[in-house]
Amino acid sequence: MTNGNGTEVTEFFLLEFGAEHRFQHVLFTVFLLIYVTCMVDNIGMILLIKADSRLQTPMYFFLQHLTFVDICFTTTVSPKTLQNLISENKSISFMGCVMQLWVYGTFGTNDCYLLAAMAVNCYVAICKPLHYPIVMSHTILIQFIAGSYVISSINTSVHTGLLFSLSFCNSHIINHFFCDGSPILAIPCSNTAISIMLLVVFVGFNLAFTMLAVIFSYIYILATILKMPSTAGRRKTFTTCVSHLTAVTIFYGTLSYMYLQPHSNNSQNNMKVGSIFYGILIPMLNPLIYSLRNKEVKEGLKGIGKKIF
Repeated sequence: MTNGNGTEVTEFFLLEFGAEHRFQHVLFTVFLLIYVTCMVDNIGMILLIKADSRLQTPMYFFLQHLTFVDICFTTTVSPKTLQNLISENKSISFMGCVMQLWVYGTFGTNDCYLLAAMAVNCYVAICKPLHYPIVMSHTILIQFIAGSYVISSINTSVHTGLLFSLSFCNSHIINHFFCDGSPILAIPCSNTAISIMLLVVFVGFNLAFTMLAVIFSYIYILATILKMPSTAGRRKTFTTCVSHLTAVTIFYGTLSYMYLQPHSNNSQNNMKVGSIFYGILIPMLNPLIYSLRNKEVKEGLKGIGKKIF
């Protein structure tokens, strides 16, 4: 990767949040607490699912992978952000930036496909219960998880690979607190039309495909629930989807806030705020959502508590 005069670009500089120096340590403490909580919650959820035989179902199989993805997702961003908050040097090496973008993009895309898979799982369980053991067999689950990782990796590899063909003349400053696609593509002096087009097409396809899978799944689920004669049955059936529906609403709501707002002078700052929620807070919230709203998880936690105490 070269700049305008032919010299090799070896590093970028991150702008962080623009907070005053005296508030940097406050932000460091807050983000550190969030990151530690996120790691404890997600690792605890994985161990709970592995330990409790009642949680060996397709939904918790997907949830186990979602928590793993969230761990990798937030670990890509949080440690470097914490380091920059207490360090005068805000630089990141070129290869470090490329790797951060690749890992962040891969696991971020994986999040979309896992949430879509969990929606389809709810649809099959409620609308096609007789076909559930066949449609959601262990072999199919493994194939889906492997496919989601392959698709996510290829998707992000295209964007990161194109970075090597761009030229950076004078500006090596990324107006973000980590290496994300849009802020990086805002600074090259070479033509970025192809890179931007591919970013829009790939990201647009992944978001549209997974969102439609979620939307249509819940349309059929709602139609099935409304046909149930018993109010208690409708309430009980809908309760099984509340946790997932909450996680989906927060996830796609944040993405909409980040990418569907009109372009303005504050849009980059708004993207930073959205990225904090998307890349740091949501991975912490997901296991809490499933813990508080799921009877099986609560019972599993009580069982472990009894064994310990």
